[in-house]
Amino acid sequence: MTTYRITLLAGDGIGPEITAVARRLLEVVSSLHGFSLDFADHPFGGAAIDACGEPLPASTLEAARSADAVLLAAIGSPRYDSLPREKRPETGLLALRSELGLFANLRPVKILPALLEASTLKRSVIEGVDLLVVRELTGGVYFGTPKGRIEAEGRVRAFNTMAYFADEVDRIARVGFALAASRRGELCSVDKANVLDVSQLWRERVEAIHEEFPSVRLSHIYVDNAAMQLVRAPRQFDVLLTSNLFGDILSDEAAMLSGSIGMLPSASLGEGGPGLFEPIHGSAPDIAGQDLANPLAMVLSAAMMLRIGLQQEEAALALEAAVDRVLTGGFRTADLWSEGTTKLGCRAMGERLEAELVAHMASV
Repeated sequence: MTTYRITLLAGDGIGPEITAVARRLLEVVSSLHGFSLDFADHPFGGAAIDACGEPLPASTLEAARSADAVLLAAIGSPRYDSLPREKRPETGLLALRSELGLFANLRPVKILPALLEASTLKRSVIEGVDLLVVRELTGGVYFGTPKGRIEAEGRVRAFNTMAYFADEVDRIARVGFALAASRRGELCSVDKANVLDVSQLWRERVEAIHEEFPSVRLSHIYVDNAAMQLVRAPRQFDVLLTSNLFGDILSDEAAMLSGSIGMLPSASLGEGGPGLFEPIHGSAPDIAGQDLANPLAMVLSAAMMLRIGLQQEEAALALEAAVDRVLTGGFRTADLWSEGTTKLGCRAMGERLEAELVAHMASV
């Protein structure tokens, strides 16, 4: 029996609650599909600051490097906002992405029929939406230098640098084009080339890489228009290719097409080495420990881990199908609840998913 090593980073806030659900479901689905998972828990983010004084301990980084895949829940809390920037949970996340070379972030947005009424947008707008945001993850304004604060002319001035090398754009563009070729064959590149020099380079390199993928239809869109079009006519998009900052913002906007940011998974990938799989939502410290969290984005991130990180397609499909059946059955966590549906807590949602997994496997 094949065994895969999984590094679990539960992190902060609701992280431990949704991690417990995902771990149990992974144990069940792996046993049903003939492989095993060796889990190792490690502190990360605020939990690591409390335990070790830093957000990304060396032991956690080493465990991530040596794993077959890394499954992360969520990090962050207002408790750490007063710490120096280099000591905050978010700095640990940026460092983990950088150290593992995870330059490509994939954020799928697919509207499930059972959740059409959960969105704040009309059914006619969101029905049939199936898009993928491909976000560059280790460059741009989050990593550019110089950055900092200075005193100038008697005033305090803060600054960050949005910067990309041509080869950084090339490699994320190739990921985007390859994924578009495997889907509907349409890639829309997001930039602000009418204003930003860095976006002009981005557009030039995307055009150049397009020559390697002639079957894919390429279009360009300014980021402000992209934000508008996502809520006006989201079905027009297949693959959206974005820089780090633009992708961070647009993918959160796109998440709300599904009705809740608690529904969207993501995968962060590099050139070899383990991938990092995580829900795109935050740690929600206001509801932590109250059994109110929606674990579905974490479960769907686990499914992405099975498919992309471990090449276990059937197990991934089984997990996703269990989510579909539970939602179709009218079960919801608080963020998705509406009249006529059954409200479940985080643990109960996990139990319902497990029951669906086992029952479906027994019936086939």
